[in-house]
Amino acid sequence: MSKVGTIVRGIRIGVIKEGDNLIDITVNSVLSASREENFELNDKDIVAITEAVVGISSGNYCTVDDIAKDMSNKFTSRHIGIVNPILSRNRFAVLLSAFARSMDKLTIQLSYPSDEVGNDILDKEQLRKLNIPMSNYIMTEKEYTEKFGSWKHIFTGVNMVDFYRDVCTKENCQVEFIFSNNVETILEYVDEVLCADIHTRNETKNILQEKGAKLVLGLDDIMTSSIDGSGYNSEYGLLGSNRATEEKVKLFPTNCQKLVEEIQEEFKSITGKTIEVMVYGDGAFKDPVGRIWELADPVVSPGYTKGLEGSPNELKLKYLSDNKFANLKGEELNNAIKREIKEKNQNLKGTIETQGTTPRRYTDLIGSLCDLTSGSGDKGTPVVLVQNYFKNYGED
Repeated sequence: MSKVGTIVRGIRIGVIKEGDNLIDITVNSVLSASREENFELNDKDIVAITEAVVGISSGNYCTVDDIAKDMSNKFTSRHIGIVNPILSRNRFAVLLSAFARSMDKLTIQLSYPSDEVGNDILDKEQLRKLNIPMSNYIMTEKEYTEKFGSWKHIFTGVNMVDFYRDVCTKENCQVEFIFSNNVETILEYVDEVLCADIHTRNETKNILQEKGAKLVLGLDDIMTSSIDGSGYNSEYGLLGSNRATEEKVKLFPTNCQKLVEEIQEEFKSITGKTIEVMVYGDGAFKDPVGRIWELADPVVSPGYTKGLEGSPNELKLKYLSDNKFANLKGEELNNAIKREIKEKNQNLKGTIETQGTTPRRYTDLIGSLCDLTSGSGDKGTPVVLVQNYFKNYGED
């Protein structure tokens, strides 16, 4: 039996710029790493590429002016509401500049005590002591400032209400903040609304439309087509975008499916092996200290090859050892568990033997693994190679 299970390697490919051939760079970098570290590629190995370099190489950018123009084209009012934006200088602040540039006034409704992905907007303990309700309550900006205005985020040291107010003011746009966990509250102020939430956007849109909003759009409805030659994303719009410069954002990448299939074909042509390929963005995990759910992209993987479809179908080895094979140990126990794995039913969903295995989608699991490996800083490994991921304890 091999003593090595899953192997994860960050692959350095150099700094990617617009127009670079990401297919050749990715394949050549992985092959160079295999020669340098003396390992072989095998069928079902996984090569994952971060969405950032996919977007960069394809030049999928748009400017603040592009977004502002699209906003002006799609909204009829110069005073709109923005509901449930995340609290992010990287993800939302540049977008807010564009929204403010296109409007005379914004009414921004923030959820409390946290945004959708777990960024706090106030002191939770103070909120509890003041007995402020979590629903059917509207906190005004004045009340927020008096009770929580000095609060700053644990990681950034920034009060995002102050930060977002400054963003709007710089664009000569009036802004007012309200705090409510009922999305329909915004309709007491405006009848045209931009839903800025990510994973709950469809539910939010439906509620506002049912409550009589005149016009409801989401971030996924802005920049869905090119503005004066800009980049765009027909499926996700501004979702998954992030700051490139003060006046430009990188959009979530497009044509990912074509890219991963062409990379797979290139590996097959050179090595004869069927390598699975995926594009990954944010991982789907939660920080235990800041309580932040890292998934600010609309999906973990916007493109992947067919071999990455599905979810794990795994037995819990601890359960087998402690229960069915409690009287065995050593080699006898190892062999019994291997037989159990080899003979397992192909659909174990709902059985007691699977408890605790959490069979999420492969792309979400592998994408999270890759995101943690590559990081978002200066590691310089936007490509990740995962080997032996689909092998189990029952295989020799």
